[in-house]
Amino acid sequence: MDSSGIGEATARRLAADGHRLLLGARRTVRLDRIVTEITAAGGTAAARRLDVTEAADVQDFVAAAAERYGRVDVIVNNAGVMPLSPLEALRTEEWNRTIDVNVRGVLHGIAAALPVMRAQGGGHDVNLASVGAHEVSPTAAVYCATEFAVRAISEGLRQEAAGDVRVTLVSPGVTESELADGIADPAARAAMRTYSAVALPASAIADAVAYAISQPPEVDVNEIVVRPAASVQ
Repeated sequence: MDSSGIGEATARRLAADGHRLLLGARRTVRLDRIVTEITAAGGTAAARRLDVTEAADVQDFVAAAAERYGRVDVIVNNAGVMPLSPLEALRTEEWNRTIDVNVRGVLHGIAAALPVMRAQGGGHDVNLASVGAHEVSPTAAVYCATEFAVRAISEGLRQEAAGDVRVTLVSPGVTESELADGIADPAARAAMRTYSAVALPASAIADAVAYAISQPPEVDVNEIVVRPAASVQ
């Protein structure tokens, strides 16, 4: 997860629904605060530092969840970055970081959780993408490419794991989060401020995740796109 925005809102919503959580992100101070507040409210949660770009780290994270709770019923792959810039800016390090987090991070989550879910006879993989998985805009070519990839990976997993593992892709429109804080390109950062003038609360995306998870075992909600009602994008 991320330790703010959609990740935090989803953790709080799922804990309120009675799910037992293991939260993972790089910023452990914020994770620990969330766990403390969830626990104080009567929920069950623990935290562990997690870098989704490291396959072994994700493997250890899922193994820790299985050891703590006996099962891994749901994994929410939510970590993401969005360093927008025009391709001609040649920010190749940003491109590689975006691919590492947004694509490899999801693949690492699947690789860690899928064998566990297969062995236990079921599970649910929830991948967070974006409306960028459905459209492309200037300065967002690389970001959208990664989100298209997450959509394709999710659909491939759905077909391959049908009957054992449910798969849901949630694609948020503009949502209140820190995702845009990593935009270094001045023009792209200014454009995003205008684009995000109308934004969803992170709780709206948490509600979508909770809805998909709450369906009976024979129901697989495959894709949810959530946009602000006033959005024309």
